[in-house]
Amino acid sequence: MLTPSDEDFMRVALSEAGKAAEEGEVPVGAVIVHGGRIIGRGRNGCERLQDATAHAEIVAIGAASAALKSWRLEECTLYVSLEPCPMCMGASLNARVARVVYGAREPKAGACGSVVDLRAPPGYNHAITVDGGVLGGESSALLKGFFRELRRRRDLPMTSEDPEAN
Repeated sequence: MLTPSDEDFMRVALSEAGKAAEEGEVPVGAVIVHGGRIIGRGRNGCERLQDATAHAEIVAIGAASAALKSWRLEECTLYVSLEPCPMCMGASLNARVARVVYGAREPKAGACGSVVDLRAPPGYNHAITVDGGVLGGESSALLKGFFRELRRRRDLPMTSEDPEAN
């Protein structure tokens, strides 16, 4: 069930996504909330850092763990503008995140049911509650605009392999 503040926190995640786009990164942003306040923020940094693991969620989990001085984020909610990938859902499971709220579906790598479902892997000692589609249209528009501009700069035609083609 959505709480009244889900959209507010997702807007902060979208702001982080916008900053990622300004840095030339795929515009995905994330925040982690504990007790009604943001304790961790992240945005994609794969290109800037040349690190395949520098996804917004991973950065936010690290920041939240530092803020709480604990790797266990049991009472936390992760807000992310795009459905997490398997790596990020795995990290969320390992960190014991209670809930994930995402914006746009990720039909090529989504791990909250779009491609695989890692919300509650069989036999695993933790399960995550997931709510999707919160400000999904805004997140999708940000991603589509980013890739449209990227193609324009590179003078490339859109293909069915582009994330926003779906």
